[in-house]
Amino acid sequence: MKSTDLRPGMAIKMDGKLYQITKYTHVTPGNLRAFVQVLLRDLNSGSLIDKRLRSGEEVEQVDLDRRPMEFLYAQGDTYVFMDNENYEQAELNKDFVGDFPLYIKPNTTVVVCWCDGKPLSIELPGSVELEVTDTTPGIKGATATNQLKEATLETGLKTRVPPFITIGEKVRVSTEDGAYQSRA
Repeated sequence: MKSTDLRPGMAIKMDGKLYQITKYTHVTPGNLRAFVQVLLRDLNSGSLIDKRLRSGEEVEQVDLDRRPMEFLYAQGDTYVFMDNENYEQAELNKDFVGDFPLYIKPNTTVVVCWCDGKPLSIELPGSVELEVTDTTPGIKGATATNQLKEATLETGLKTRVPPFITIGEKVRVSTEDGAYQSRA
């Protein structure tokens, strides 16, 4: 596959390692040759690598098996998922799942990417709805929009919310950076 045909979310193999493309930019400087700038996530270690490819360079694409799986429960440092199609369960360790438990409640469906029978990554939705379990009371008459206060959500995630949010309300939070987006 040519480097100009790459898109975010695709998996490629370079230098004997598996990478997933997280960001893709095709750059065409005025008097120089065009090139492709990609941000790659190493699927084994999780590290990010910035790579520049020549326009039209051949890259080996890897087909990932993307399976919708339901997060069932956490048991110590192990997280149990169930395949929605064949009901098989997979146990993934704490190092693999990273900070995903802060965004997902039990019985929530996520997409797990597999390659050769081995799980490689978990794809979270863009945003999730979580309930506020602890926050300070709002100040009456505080109408400034740039004021934020600390809040703890039902999964343990700490974020900053506007002063009008109270305990028990559901809020929409970005899974990319944990930032408050809106009321749910």
